[in-house]
Amino acid sequence: MRFGLIGTGPWAQRVHGPALAATPDIELVGVWGRSEERAATLATALRTTAYTDLDALVGDVEAVAFAVPPDVQAELAIRVAGAGRHVLLEKPVATDPGRAREVRDAAALSGVSSVVFFTDRFVEAQRSWFAEVKEHELRGGWLRWFSDLQAADNPFGASPWRHEQGALWDIGPHAISTLTAALGPIETVWATGGERDLVILAFTHASGATSTATLSAYAPPAAVGFEAAVWGEHGVLPMPPRPEGAAVDAFRTAARELVAAAGSGTPHPLDVAFGVHVVELLADAAEQVTTR
Repeated sequence: MRFGLIGTGPWAQRVHGPALAATPDIELVGVWGRSEERAATLATALRTTAYTDLDALVGDVEAVAFAVPPDVQAELAIRVAGAGRHVLLEKPVATDPGRAREVRDAAALSGVSSVVFFTDRFVEAQRSWFAEVKEHELRGGWLRWFSDLQAADNPFGASPWRHEQGALWDIGPHAISTLTAALGPIETVWATGGERDLVILAFTHASGATSTATLSAYAPPAAVGFEAAVWGEHGVLPMPPRPEGAAVDAFRTAARELVAAAGSGTPHPLDVAFGVHVVELLADAAEQVTTR
């Protein structure tokens, strides 16, 4: 399948571009970005073509991968899906539920396939853990993710939308996806905020389980880290750490699975409809934090 890449930032440089360029049966046709200079630099590094016209890129491919801020992504994805191209989206699909639903509806109207890249859902070690915990009777789980967006060496430290939206919208989608995979669909969320962007989320799952997520993008360096676990009759089952450098292989898996979904016509479990559900939960949580 012929892919185009929209975006030229750190995630496009480190993950999306290298993954698409090195995946068998996928051809990275070209790159488009809001900065022509950065698009040219990235295209050279990936040995592909820099496009200055987005419509020209869309016209030359069958699928498009996105590595741009959420609300830019939503605007462009509506256009790309409307043109009949399959879409490999980043999380969150948007920060506005209405715009996320527009992306979903555009894909449905055109009959195109979609996948949203929730990283750990495509990492083999994590997938094995998700399969393992489903064999047990579980009562709940938790996830803690503290990062340091303010650190000088953080590759995403120059990302305006992450500073504006904080952990809820940056890390929150991963938390929802991970806890959903382990404990089943989330039905409701309760949220409260703390210092700066600290947010604590409590979820109820359709399975009857409950879970929590504690998130911050501005944690002290000594507190930075990730942990997740589920618990039940068999005790506590911790999620294994993500292997070093796993994101590139995970994105290659996501791209291959988009190709497979497009070929079969069967919706992927992590399609844009699931992405919309995640955005709706996050918007609900954001309103609660603001109100409280």
